[in-house]
Amino acid sequence: YSKTPIFLPCHKDDTATNTGLLLWSRFLSHTGLFDNIISDRDPKLTSALWTNIHRLFGTKLSFSTEYHPQTDGLAERMIQTLEDMIRRLRAYGLEFKDPDGFTQDWCTLIPALELTYKTSVHSSTGKTPDMLEKGWNPRLPANKLSKDLIDIHPTASSFKIMLDKVKHHSKQSKNDAFESAKQKWNKSHKVPDFEVGDLALVSAKK
Repeated sequence: YSKTPIFLPCHKDDTATNTGLLLWSRFLSHTGLFDNIISDRDPKLTSALWTNIHRLFGTKLSFSTEYHPQTDGLAERMIQTLEDMIRRLRAYGLEFKDPDGFTQDWCTLIPALELTYKTSVHSSTGKTPDMLEKGWNPRLPANKLSKDLIDIHPTASSFKIMLDKVKHHSKQSKNDAFESAKQKWNKSHKVPDFEVGDLALVSAKK
């Protein structure tokens, strides 16, 4: 109901064990056990390990159909929107390098996309996911550096500037991705041309 997502960067060669530990560290500790998990048919989630884990915990694993959003519209649309957001954010070439040479690339900036999504008003609820789930919106970094601050470490200042850019571009990426998804939906779906009282044929096939 809250539309709250959790975005986790993964590797294509992650094992079923790696995936399980990732879910445990971010999902299970946050929400507890699931009643149902909807997933694509990735071998990591169709393995004997996962099948038995679900049996032991009494949870259900449901599979969506590839390129078929109607299987589970919310999950599939979220995946498509996230992919679009990542592509758009990555196009900005955002990264942060401190004086010691440490680099944060687009993958480590994924939390910025998650925060942007969770603090944006959802069209179907009229509220942000964080407000519905927690009852409050998190405090966000100030848009500008305070002029009262002096003797700021150069790396700290650079990091803050990078965060401001990421926040701005994340919001823009989210808005652009939503608008693109809306246009695609409107282009491929038309409002049925019928009125109250019209007859309809219903298929009896399952």
